[in-house]
Amino acid sequence: MRTLVFSFLLLLSSTATFSQDADSVWFRQHYTKTEITIPMRDGIKLFTSIYAPVDGTEKHPMLLTRTPYSCAPYGSTEWKTYWKSYLLNYLKEGYIMVTQDVRGRWMSEGDFVNVRPFNAHKKEKDIDEASDTYDAIDWLIKNVPGSNGNVGVFGISYPGFYSTMAAASNHPALKAVSPQAPVTNWFIGDDFHHNGAFFFLDAFNFYSSFGKPRPVPTTVGPKNFEYYTHDNYKFYLETGALPHFTKLMGDSIAFWKDLMAHPNYDAWWKARDARNATHNLQPAMLWVGGNFDAEDKWGAWNAYRSAEANNKGKAFNKIVMGPWYHGQWASKDGTHLGNIKFGANTSEWYQQQIEIPFFNYFLKGKGPAPAIPEASVFITGANTWKQYETWPPAGKEDKAIYLQAGEGLSWSAPTAPTSFSSYTSDPHKPVPYTEDVHFNRTREYMTDDQRFAARRPDVLVFNTPILAEDVTVTGTVIADLQAAISTTDADFAVKLIDVFPDTLSHNEVDIYAEKDAAKQYPMGGYQMLVHGEVFRGRFRKSFENPVAFTPGKIEQVKYELGDVAHTFKKGHRIMIQVQSTWFPLVDRNPQQFVDIYHCSDKDFIKSDIKIYHDAGHASKIILPVLR
Repeated sequence: MRTLVFSFLLLLSSTATFSQDADSVWFRQHYTKTEITIPMRDGIKLFTSIYAPVDGTEKHPMLLTRTPYSCAPYGSTEWKTYWKSYLLNYLKEGYIMVTQDVRGRWMSEGDFVNVRPFNAHKKEKDIDEASDTYDAIDWLIKNVPGSNGNVGVFGISYPGFYSTMAAASNHPALKAVSPQAPVTNWFIGDDFHHNGAFFFLDAFNFYSSFGKPRPVPTTVGPKNFEYYTHDNYKFYLETGALPHFTKLMGDSIAFWKDLMAHPNYDAWWKARDARNATHNLQPAMLWVGGNFDAEDKWGAWNAYRSAEANNKGKAFNKIVMGPWYHGQWASKDGTHLGNIKFGANTSEWYQQQIEIPFFNYFLKGKGPAPAIPEASVFITGANTWKQYETWPPAGKEDKAIYLQAGEGLSWSAPTAPTSFSSYTSDPHKPVPYTEDVHFNRTREYMTDDQRFAARRPDVLVFNTPILAEDVTVTGTVIADLQAAISTTDADFAVKLIDVFPDTLSHNEVDIYAEKDAAKQYPMGGYQMLVHGEVFRGRFRKSFENPVAFTPGKIEQVKYELGDVAHTFKKGHRIMIQVQSTWFPLVDRNPQQFVDIYHCSDKDFIKSDIKIYHDAGHASKIILPVLR
């Protein structure tokens, strides 16, 4: 979530000093800015900024973004720097650009509710985010001069959530919606929990500022938490058990209290699943996300799936997934992430070939119907866009690749009568998620070199032989482990890794500074994280009703790692790493069946973990291999 603060806000809410370049001058000459408040059905007024073309010779469509991150800059003389991003294309096309502070945030009235549940059975004065969107659109098309009566909605991350809710409003003027990296389910896969494991680095950093109450409308944002060190591993380890973080939060941050009060997937969480709003959708839908998005990759894939399942026969419900970090598709540079290059500017391709034609067609009637397939997916490794009629592709086959003794990985099942690999998970010395010292959680860790982790004794490593041919994986990867632990609970993190040939030379991290030796990175033997995912073991039978492990008993831990689109090239290896801590991305499991959100420092103990790979207990990873 917090990545959005510097990705999407820099695009849409910059308060940078107005600069006199050609595009900014053109913008001021050809557009007007208006700030208004729009009344909702219950009388609450929402602050809205409108940038409209001066040209009155034709009617113009609207693009609306509803956000909890501010309409800034505020004031009639302060303008958003649309011209600094690809959004300049929409200005040149004559769009009316609208941004609205959602209920209870910044300059809008009312009470803010995080991921406010969708109410499918609203009565006359009942509100939710869908009704607020309906009321906003209804007012805009009736009161903004020059409107052609067609409205589109888009937004990234939290504004992606509001885009999903907008689609559920089904206002007749709403023709096209693009939820991008949409917050969808904060317990199963987005942002703050993955498979019940608490991603507390992001949650604490985000809510210690964003979560502060805003009793009255204001243009002044909350202050950030003051950390005593800029080493996040040190801070989160030394602070200790989660009750210490609750104390640092104080009494005023309501949603943190909610997080601590709902450790399991209960009715409170289920009501906040945005997929509840994906029935009977009328607008054309374009779901967008990044396969290296550290925040809301799950939401993009699974909200799309839900919309597809809940709207059989719908005319237009498509998905685009590129090789991107959170919001990278809206940036100017989609050429690489960290050390991994994509061979072209994938962001620019998406903007020009998919998003802009999508809105132009449905809102302006411009051009032929866009030739957007069901799924447009960038395959890393092969570094190519592929278009599929279904996702996963019809040609994929789920194939098990088995963990073996001696750190092996094979398509053949193990035959040994008894075999396992083991490690000791020590929550006092957890495995870091990245090699370097950082303050903010990095976005590059999603493709980082994993050699640092492979060298640790508490990380298991399994390798295939050198591949004799390409292996392309397109679809949901599933971990199916046979595990025994010495305690009553543990986490399991499984990482799918592409091991590059040892013969590769250095790679320049920054493709625009290729002669700078200081920015070179040794790519020979690089262990590229293709995707990793964690699972809180107590939820292995049910997210609703956790159960303890019986120490020493072999049990199945099976879960989805998520969707992957990657080619392991001939000459590479496929690697699997297994570990039980991933810090400080994920909070530490005490490795006892206790209430983690209210436990004490003394509850953290070591656990001996055994991952079995024998004939009777074959641990495997199920890969969706494209034939």
